[in-house]
Amino acid sequence: MPKKTLEGVVVSDKADKTVSVKVERRFMHPLYGKIVTRSKKYAAHDENNEYRIGDRVEILSVRPISKSKAWKVSRLIGHAIGIEGGIADTTQQQGEQA
Repeated sequence: MPKKTLEGVVVSDKADKTVSVKVERRFMHPLYGKIVTRSKKYAAHDENNEYRIGDRVEILSVRPISKSKAWKVSRLIGHAIGIEGGIADTTQQQGEQA
């Protein structure tokens, strides 16, 4: 049986060798026809603690590693954009204009 893969965003990297990955799915509501977004968080194994909050990753289903962990990060799709740097840059620009 092939292993299942999902794509999501790392929302927490505080635990050792574990990241929380938020996976969003979109579907059309059967009665109203509106596009609905649902999300779920998965605990995924990160052996080298290399993934950070905001990174877009692909997770792969594996045998259970612990009580709540049955996924492993298989690859990095995209790096996170530096949030702190963006906020600091905008505040400096506002100070210069005033």
